[in-house]
Order: sequence, then structure tokens, then C-alpha cells
Amino acid sequence: MQGQGGLCPPDRRMPLNRPAFSLNNLSGRWKIKKIRKHDKKQNKQQSSKGKGKKNSVEKSDKKFVFLDRDGVINRDSPDYIKSWEEFEFLPNSLKAIKHLTENGFTIIIITNQSVINRGMISEEKLDHIHLRMREACRAHGGNIRDIFFCPHTPAEGCECRKPRPGLIFRAGEKYNIDIRDTVMIGDSARDIECARNAGCGQAILVRTGNIIEARRLLAEKNIQPDYIAGDLFDAALQIVGHE
Repeated sequence: MQGQGGLCPPDRRMPLNRPAFSLNNLSGRWKIKKIRKHDKKQNKQQSSKGKGKKNSVEKSDKKFVFLDRDGVINRDSPDYIKSWEEFEFLPNSLKAIKHLTENGFTIIIITNQSVINRGMISEEKLDHIHLRMREACRAHGGNIRDIFFCPHTPAEGCECRKPRPGLIFRAGEKYNIDIRDTVMIGDSARDIECARNAGCGQAILVRTGNIIEARRLLAEKNIQPDYIAGDLFDAALQIVGHE
């Protein structure tokens, strides 16, 4: 299943820029799928569902949680995560993903990965990191349904880089999600601001990042999370307990 439409209009992106991507594991193989590619089959299915209904779009009844990656699932680094060897799961993050999965939540990663356009790693290298991450999650009883990442640097001004909501909108379009019923979990001010910009039902800030800086930046913009959790597992308990 591939997405349709685009996130970053050409006039908003610098030359040689790459569009945002979704990574998904289909039939045991990883495929990198450009968001700009049009999915005729999905369009046809959505069109047939809408027959006989005026201005109505059937939304998924699944429960969706958006997770940031660095600082939420794995330990963040000022030098960026450039290989699987540098990737370190935070305590309880695998347990949290398992808990959410077992309670019927579909997990989608929403992450800025400017490490690509900074020329520090290739898309294939990021693909490998995410493959290994998802394998580890499955081995511990959890599942990550999809990963949406932005390869752009802040200077490029794209629409998919958080705190802009492009990646969440892209996920919402692909999986037919009612964003108002979703939860976003992040460790930074831009994650919470992205959730607000997208219209997520809840935004949870975890303390496993730079919590002091995050709260300072949010206060400057008069934005507050719905809940501050100790870590991803604490956030998972909060979400499941309030169903």
C-alpha cells in the first residue's frame, strides 16, 4: 500500500532535496516509498466506499498512536544516530511498544531525520536501522506499523519537518485516520507543537529527552502537553488506562 499526493511543494524545497518517505515492511521485504507517488488502487477503494454517501469519508476504527523516535524509543545523541551500533533502546521502550500493541493500538513513527540531507548517512542506512528496530520490537511482542520520516534540514523549510504537521497528515491520509482520535508522544517541544498543529486528540511529553528545554520552549509559545510522562512506558500506561 502506497501513499498518494505530496507534502513539500517544489517551491518550498531547496534543489536536490528529497521528499518525505514512509517505510513499510511488506511481504518480509522493506520498500522505501516516496510519498508523492499516487496510489490508484487506494483511491479506487476509497471511491467505492464513498458511493451513495455525500461528503462522507469512512474513517478507520483502529486506535492510533504516533511516536517520535529519538529520545522516546531510543537514546538521542547530539551527533545523530548514524548506524544500528549507535542505536540504543531506552529502558522500558520495548515493553511500552508491546503494551500498546497488546491493547490494540496501531503504532506509527513520526520522526525528523535530517541526518540524511546533512549527508551523514544514506536512505538505505536509515532503512537498515529501522529494519533492525522493528525486528527487535516484534521479538519483544510489539509492532510498529509504519515509519514516516522527514530527511530535510531546518533551513529547507519543508512542510513535513516537525513541528509542521505534514508527516501526521500523510499518515492520516494513508491509513484513513481521524487525527482527533490519536495520541502523539514526544520528548521535545516540536513534537507537542506538531501534535497541536495536526489536531491530535492528546499530546504527551516524556522526560527522556531534554525536558527542561522542552517545557521552556512550550511555555514561550503558550503550548502545554496533556500529560508529562516519565518515559514511554509511563505514557503507554496513561493511554491504555484512559480508554
